[in-house]
Amino acid sequence: MRTMESRVRDYFADLAQQGHAARLGIWLFLASEALLFSALFALFAGYRATYPTEFRAAAGVTGFGLGATMTFVLLTSSFLMAESVERVRGGRYGTASWLLGGVAVLGIIFLALKATEWGRHLADGILPGPGYHFAELPERGARIYFTLYYLMTGLHIVHLAGGVAAVGVVLALNRRRRFTPEYHPQLELTGLYWQFVDIVWLFLWAVFYLDR
Repeated sequence: MRTMESRVRDYFADLAQQGHAARLGIWLFLASEALLFSALFALFAGYRATYPTEFRAAAGVTGFGLGATMTFVLLTSSFLMAESVERVRGGRYGTASWLLGGVAVLGIIFLALKATEWGRHLADGILPGPGYHFAELPERGARIYFTLYYLMTGLHIVHLAGGVAAVGVVLALNRRRRFTPEYHPQLELTGLYWQFVDIVWLFLWAVFYLDR
């Protein structure tokens, strides 16, 4: 295991400064991502105000049960992620590895459920943009709704897939004992990112599955 001093980059005075810079960086990144999603939600709200009836009808097509299941999966993963950080702080690295493995598995399950849902929609002719040909809801408002649905949930999927990869990295680092109870910034920052992705999903769940 490397000493604490050897982990300090040349351009930082000490570990405290290095950790502060890492936390500032992730918060700036998350702020930029929040602005991106906020713009998309604002766009959705504008179109919903224009086509309220069509948007409510389109929301009835999305699977409420499947959406609730995906929400439960992500909320559970958030709990496991938070617990893994606490276990590392307590020096229980083995337990932390199991928890991180659970987070990754739940993330993959979410992606599989989302792929299943998308597959059903595509089979029914619910495609984004000009490819849309769902006979039950041919109105323009429904086309816009599902275009936004694919855009916003697809962007979330990209972020979640990146989160699963990041969890895999910190899992490997933890198993190699690269963390200490006092210093584990990669795990903390991955946890922050994972919580952000989960929060975004709660808003997506509200607008695409609960607005009926």
